[in-house]
Amino acid sequence: MEAHISHENMISFLLTTPMFEDLVPLEIREIIHIVEVQKFQSGDIIFREGEPGNAWYALYSGEVEVLKRSNSAEKTIKTLGPRSCFGEIAVLDGLPRSATIRTTEDSVVLRIPQDKFKELLDKDHLIAYKLIQHMALMLASRQRANTETLSKLLLANELSDIHEGIMGIVGDSSVRE
Repeated sequence: MEAHISHENMISFLLTTPMFEDLVPLEIREIIHIVEVQKFQSGDIIFREGEPGNAWYALYSGEVEVLKRSNSAEKTIKTLGPRSCFGEIAVLDGLPRSATIRTTEDSVVLRIPQDKFKELLDKDHLIAYKLIQHMALMLASRQRANTETLSKLLLANELSDIHEGIMGIVGDSSVRE
């Protein structure tokens, strides 16, 4: 379902969203032409685990949960609020989605389609490279944190500590699939 956000509100939002924080207003103005605004009702699925990654998202308003399949059930591993981005890893690596994203309340997302983003890359557009660099830095930071957590888990004696640590790693790794 489509929604409308003014260009001024979208620019202001993106300038305060971590994924886009390295862009200046003029660069944001250049990228908003590829952004699609979508509205979801509480309980709607934005994408499912295993589906192809054809876009990545910034949560404008509302809340979503990250779900992972476990045997026959799905388990919530993380909840995301406004300004969170998700879905970019599948766009980068071309592999299927590693988790399901479901809204927990009415939500509006900014969708960046993979094909439009790839066009920016193919045209050697500086904005695309800045965004990829930011994604790489976020992935590196997450990898360092996961390595630290795994190191601590190797020394943990309590099963509850191990379970909690693993859930933290899985939640952080699946958020940006």
